[in-house]
Amino acid sequence: MEGKRASNRDRAARIDLAAAHRLAVRHGFSEGVCNHFTLAVPDHDDRFLVVRHGLHWDEVTATNLLTVDLDGTVVAGEGAVETSAFCIHAPIHAARADARCVLHTHMPYATTLTMLEGARLEPVHQTALRFVGEVAYDDAYNGLALDRAEGERLAAALGDKAVLFLANHGVIVVGPTVGVAYDRLYYLERACQTLVLALATGLPLRRLAPEVVARTKAEYTADAPYEEAHFAALKRLLDRDGVDYAA
Repeated sequence: MEGKRASNRDRAARIDLAAAHRLAVRHGFSEGVCNHFTLAVPDHDDRFLVVRHGLHWDEVTATNLLTVDLDGTVVAGEGAVETSAFCIHAPIHAARADARCVLHTHMPYATTLTMLEGARLEPVHQTALRFVGEVAYDDAYNGLALDRAEGERLAAALGDKAVLFLANHGVIVVGPTVGVAYDRLYYLERACQTLVLALATGLPLRRLAPEVVARTKAEYTADAPYEEAHFAALKRLLDRDGVDYAA
């Protein structure tokens, strides 16, 4: 019976991660066959699911995901794990047991902020307020992440935060589940989009009082369960359109 429950948990995890890949294509978060989404295997802190090298995110299904250990060995599945996927994600999974899901993208508006000197996700819009206190910044671009030491550096920069902006590169978003992590990724890009558009006007930003920022952040925290509801709704849209992510 326990073996069946473990199998069901693994299946559900694969379905959620595959759905996140398909949704990222729809939302304009993907880039070629680059970037990576990973999810720790249920009941295992030393293995994670990842797309195989060369597969477009719109081709990802529950069954074609790889299982990789923290040494980079493919434990299950056919294909190879891309070098930077392993080098970025394995150290974060090793350092943060709570970060079951790790999402890395070069999505346009968030990446735009990483290209601006001293830019930060300013708490000047309601959507941005949910991220107050949850964002870290790596201001030193260090080339392609092709060795584990670079991933360990990024994991240290992330610390205990949910979001890491990578200078001249992109972002990393983590969460305890795929649903929570993807919801954060989605709203992070929306928050960055409104900020980039506001900055483009050349007009000064309208700042919010600190007490309003703090109160709104607390309200977001109290309303956290909507994250999973959002992801479930997004999966229903995929189901409605007959997307085969669960295959």
